[in-house]
Amino acid sequence: MNNTMENIRERKMDLQTVIKCPKCGFEKEETMPVDACQFFYECTSCKRVLKPKEGDCCVFCSYGSVKCPPKQEGCCQ
Repeated sequence: MNNTMENIRERKMDLQTVIKCPKCGFEKEETMPVDACQFFYECTSCKRVLKPKEGDCCVFCSYGSVKCPPKQEGCCQ
């Protein structure tokens, strides 16, 4: 098992989030990547491409119910 997966299990990091489109309000549960921020996300419903809000590291921090794993670990600003 790699170190990233071991860290997740030890810290009980939350990898599931519900991302909500600011345009149409559609919500979808997603699994976040463990070792990177995601800069773009296409809404399944209206096809709008979401980008992080100013000051956020990724779309999950801007539009998700849970901050991204790097933010949970304190790796992002």
